[in-house]
Amino acid sequence: MTPAPPAVLYPLQPDHPELVEPFAALVARSGARRLWLCQSFRAEPHQVLAHLAGRGHRVPVGTAVTLLPLRHPYEAALQARSLALLTGQPVVAGYGIGSPDFVRRLESEPCRSPRAAVGEYVGSVRALLDGAEVAHDGAGHRLYGALPPVGPHAAVEVGAGVLRPAMARTAGATADVAITWMTPPAYLRDTLVPALAAGAAAAGRAAPPRIATAVHVAVRRPGRDPRRLARLATRDHLRAPHYADMLRRAGVDVDGPDPASALLRAGAVVVGSPQEIAAALAGYRAAGVDEVLLNPTAVLLTEGVAAAVADLEEIVAACGGGPGRLDADGRVCSVV
Repeated sequence: MTPAPPAVLYPLQPDHPELVEPFAALVARSGARRLWLCQSFRAEPHQVLAHLAGRGHRVPVGTAVTLLPLRHPYEAALQARSLALLTGQPVVAGYGIGSPDFVRRLESEPCRSPRAAVGEYVGSVRALLDGAEVAHDGAGHRLYGALPPVGPHAAVEVGAGVLRPAMARTAGATADVAITWMTPPAYLRDTLVPALAAGAAAAGRAAPPRIATAVHVAVRRPGRDPRRLARLATRDHLRAPHYADMLRRAGVDVDGPDPASALLRAGAVVVGSPQEIAAALAGYRAAGVDEVLLNPTAVLLTEGVAAAVADLEEIVAACGGGPGRLDADGRVCSVV
């Protein structure tokens, strides 16, 4: 069976939907699986996606991830269902807790258990989308009610952001999709996939959630330094303790003299020909990933939208097949 094509991610916070429109057009013409947006504090992602649908770009969409302290789960379910109605296409509504500092600035009380808050939130959103009456008074929210019924609409999957095993077990018990970011293939295979399966089994679920993973990519071109691209792509996340901890668990030397090279060796950042990048993505699929999100952050920051879209188009085309070099652990070889 031919694997599904990768999805594409617009990874920045857009000031205007016009910045995202070329990515939506790419999904439509290339057959890429979905258009994903991140949390944005400029143009709000649900509104950007609805705007694009109104402009005629009705493609499958996802959020990876919006921060749950920003909206009650009732509003979250309403927004997700509205996108399915407006686009006529499948939606993945992904949620994450955010950093402890972010939560402290929004909530009257500290979050005693991020895992419990995410699990309860995802469970309430899923139940509302299923048409259930929810009665919940728990760690993160209070909800007594149901969404009013509407006519048929495209499917909505509920996702949870996952970096480490504890949250993976929570997502395994509650989510339709586990959404990961910068997680190397060997770490996915050996750590997160078993934790997702354990969480699903403990909850009596028939199967664990599928996995959607954002992977930093850039096509090798004259004048592009892979290490510089890796530094630009990951610098903000490497400052975040939870990302640094995840990468250390994955065996990536983020504290050493050359973390960019370590990220390239681990496959957390992939720079190479389109065919070599396609081979790296095959390594992610072999590790258990169902949907790869192509993340062009470095090229978008350095060369702009047109260059990023050109990279993504070539990579999507290459994912139909082609040679590449991977080692036995699914790590990328000869791409620097």
